[in-house]
Amino acid sequence: MYALAVNGSPRPHGNTEILLQHVLDPLREAGWETELVQIGGKKIRGCMACYKCFEHKNGRCTVDDAFNPVMEKLLRADAMILGSPTYFTDVTSEMKALLDRAGYVAIANGRAFKGKIGAAVVAVRRGGATHVYDTINHMYLMNQVIVPGSLYWNMGYGRNKGEVEKDAEGLGNMVNLGRVIAWLGEAIKPHRHCFPDA
Repeated sequence: MYALAVNGSPRPHGNTEILLQHVLDPLREAGWETELVQIGGKKIRGCMACYKCFEHKNGRCTVDDAFNPVMEKLLRADAMILGSPTYFTDVTSEMKALLDRAGYVAIANGRAFKGKIGAAVVAVRRGGATHVYDTINHMYLMNQVIVPGSLYWNMGYGRNKGEVEKDAEGLGNMVNLGRVIAWLGEAIKPHRHCFPDA
C-alpha cells in the first residue's frame, strides 16, 4: 500500500515536515511504500472554476503548474496525509490551492478519492491550528475520504525550525496516527471495491 504525505510549508525540513515524517515512520515499518512531496514554495495557483476537469474527466487540471504531478500521486495513494503550518489561522496558500483543485478534480472524476484514507497534520506556534485541521478535513469529508482519529488533534507546537521536536505529546500523536492509518488500511483493503457510490 502507498501513503503520500504532502508538505504545504514553504520551509523544507521544518516543523510540518518533521510531523509528517513521524506519521510515515510507522507506515514504513508496516511495509507501506511512502513518499513525501513538497508543494510549499512551489507555483500552484488557485482554482479558476473553469470546469474543464468536468469536461475532460482525465484526473487532471487544465492549468499547467505544480498541481498535476501531485494529483497523479494523490490518485494512486491509499492514504493521503496533508500537512500545513498555521498561517493566520489557516493553511498556506499552496495547500489551499491543492485542496480546492484536488477536491474538485476528484469529484469531476467519479469521486476518485472515495474510500481512501485522509489525515490532516498541522504545525502551529500557538493558536489557530484547529481551523487548519478543519480546512483540510473539509475537502476529505466532501470526497467520501475516511478520516481516522488519533490520541488528540493532529497538531504539533513549535515556531522555529525543529522546535516541534520538543513537543513529545504532538510527536507521539503523529506516531499513533501512522499506526492507525496502517491498521485501517489493512482493515478496509478487501472492501475498497464495495464503497457506496455517490
